[in-house]
Amino acid sequence: MTAKDERVRSKQLTKQDFEELARFRFGIRRYLRFSEETVRRHGLTPQHYQLMLALKGFPGREWATMRELAERLQLRHHSVVELVDRAQKQDLVERAPDPADARVVRVQLTAGGQRALAQLSALHRDELRRLGTALTLPSWDDNGDGGGE
Repeated sequence: MTAKDERVRSKQLTKQDFEELARFRFGIRRYLRFSEETVRRHGLTPQHYQLMLALKGFPGREWATMRELAERLQLRHHSVVELVDRAQKQDLVERAPDPADARVVRVQLTAGGQRALAQLSALHRDELRRLGTALTLPSWDDNGDGGGE
């Protein structure tokens, strides 16, 4: 156990701390359930949505390598390859060679993927607005009088 773990463990959590943690966890679960159900109603898997969002939301560009996607999605490289293969069969993404390095393959959204992502992301944004404070991070009392870190 690290020193930070020991400090956190030694502080007593208050009833309010537990209530805030439970509220936040419930909000996360409600959002994830909404996301899973919404994406499936549109004929996709949650993993496809996450892949498309990772591509469109990649910092500074609209494509990513398999390695970068594995990091963003917290998956193993071979799992990302399989996910991209399935998404490519649905015309959501495409592979393209990197002009600067022939060993690198870029994964990018197709026009169909762009449309699907735009529609699904608008629904997700609206749900986040609806959830409001349910997804507000708990506020911790860091004065050492009962809150966690």
